[in-house]
Amino acid sequence: MICADRDYVSVRKGEVCINIDMRMRNRPVEILLVEDSPSDTDLTIEALQAGSIPSNLSHVEDGVEAMEFLGKKKSYAGAPRPDLILLDLNLPRKDGRELLSELKSDPELRTIPVVVLTTSKDDRDISQAYQLQANCYIAKPVDFEQFVGVLRAIEHFWLEVASLPGTI
Repeated sequence: MICADRDYVSVRKGEVCINIDMRMRNRPVEILLVEDSPSDTDLTIEALQAGSIPSNLSHVEDGVEAMEFLGKKKSYAGAPRPDLILLDLNLPRKDGRELLSELKSDPELRTIPVVVLTTSKDDRDISQAYQLQANCYIAKPVDFEQFVGVLRAIEHFWLEVASLPGTI
């Protein structure tokens, strides 16, 4: 779905229109959110909507669907290659750990930065995520304002400070 104004883009899944000004970059940053919680998905959309970086957010609910999206299979034949993946660990069907391992083993996908954004603060999960080559591990805050702050920090670092493959 595209918003009415040609200078803005929107979320690819659902009815929510995120107005992000396209005039600020050559092209919007493509973000893939892999999240099964509807409330966390809504919070992420709301927080990114409040941000200042032009981006397109695509959303899938589990690791199987994420691999279909990344492989442009089934209903995702026209899916864009994400510049950044926000990944929850605790997912149905194929969890985030399995997905991360598969992503980082694939020569075509391994260069996509993956930010693990999950509720777990367990040292084993953190260690395993980095062993599987996650680029960043962030425990989701429960408080909405803190969650928005975390997403703004992700946006600032990964979309303003860091150079992502294919975005320059």
